[in-house]
Amino acid sequence: MASYITVKNLQKTFKVPIRKNGVKEALKSFFKREYKIIKAIDDISFSIGKGEIVGYIGPNGAGKSTTIKILTGVLTPTSGTCKVGNIVPWKDRKKYVSKIGVVFGQRSQLWWDIPAIDTFDLLKDIYKIEEKEYIQTRDELIKLLSLEDIVKVPVRQLSLGQRMRCEIAASLLHKPEILFLDEPTIGLDAVSKVIVRNFIKKINKEQKVTVILTTHDMSDIESLAKRVIMIGNGKVLYDGTLSNLKKKYGVNKLVHVTTKEKINKRIHGVIEKKKVTDGYKFTIDSSVISISSFLNKISKDISIEDIDISDETLDNIIIKLYEDFNI
Repeated sequence: MASYITVKNLQKTFKVPIRKNGVKEALKSFFKREYKIIKAIDDISFSIGKGEIVGYIGPNGAGKSTTIKILTGVLTPTSGTCKVGNIVPWKDRKKYVSKIGVVFGQRSQLWWDIPAIDTFDLLKDIYKIEEKEYIQTRDELIKLLSLEDIVKVPVRQLSLGQRMRCEIAASLLHKPEILFLDEPTIGLDAVSKVIVRNFIKKINKEQKVTVILTTHDMSDIESLAKRVIMIGNGKVLYDGTLSNLKKKYGVNKLVHVTTKEKINKRIHGVIEKKKVTDGYKFTIDSSVISISSFLNKISKDISIEDIDISDETLDNIIIKLYEDFNI
């Protein structure tokens, strides 16, 4: 796939004043302030093809927001290059903003005291969208995001899930080529999450909208992204498919054995055994012992009523990767 977004050796440092305790030190810093340099992102490189959905993840303070702000043209990097198509985001922002849509879960672009549809009308004028095209796009977004009953209600009266769906619609009125989503489902109920995820899949498939998703909700990543870029301490830790990440770090299996009998046997490869109401829950290292071998060993001593086998959660896999890199 041809590269659409190219990031090379990107760095961003911030000069932060050093704050010391005590009145004497505070007075000193008033006349002569000391600073330290913090690297928010440190030599980050990656490329994204047109029409990809990429999960951009990492712990708090990893550099995700700084990267997104550079990619959206809000920040200028200290060094390195970044191109989206043939545009450098921070150098030609006026031309660039017409190509991107941005949704921040913690910030709103909707006017608080007026209905969302009035903000939509305002955005039509800001982006200079033709009337016919605007009405067609607006009505389609309202239908796809199930906004018919809420789009004329003042935004302050909407629930978080309703507001987020309106935010997504607002960010797509001008038909951007790229959609940046920062925690798009934060605080949403199950129904709203399904609506948002299905919508993102639809515009990606039908309109080839490139989506960069930053979130701590790994269910969003699993539902939407085939590829993840993981960063920590300002550096890229992993860039590849979600399936390969699971293969590399997801060797543990969770086995729930339903039985009325006691299991006392110690088995090599069992990381954890936990007694539950209807039996036992085991965490198995499948690189040490296969599930079939494990079940053969315990079934010799007890009567098994039911078995449930599941993969390790993506959250646990991510934690393992952080531990490998001492994050």
